[in-house]
Amino acid sequence: MSFPAELKYTKDHEWVRIEGNQATIGITSFAQGELGDIVFVEIETAGESLGLHEIFGTVEAVKTVSDLFMPVAGKVLEVNPGLEADPSVVNNDPYGAGWMIKVEIEASSDMSQLMDAAAYEALVG
Repeated sequence: MSFPAELKYTKDHEWVRIEGNQATIGITSFAQGELGDIVFVEIETAGESLGLHEIFGTVEAVKTVSDLFMPVAGKVLEVNPGLEADPSVVNNDPYGAGWMIKVEIEASSDMSQLMDAAAYEALVG
């Protein structure tokens, strides 16, 4: 299982790619593997400002439904338009085409709570 070194991670299994004051967010390969085949992604928070750890959407897999949590406070700028037509892209390419939202970061202090790849790998063992 791979955890790209350029990303940051949360204990809730989201990854974050930080570019200036924007962040791209998705779920990790570990998370998608635990969920199984993803059949639906529901994100209806485009345009909303959400706080740290607030729910920004849900992922439905064959086995379960799981909430998605904001790893940083911010305004949801964009939801991945490809997820509606093909949610399985999250299973096939979680760090690339399977991204979920893009956010304008409101509090850079939130980033101190994020883990690097080595810490996340230690967490999931």
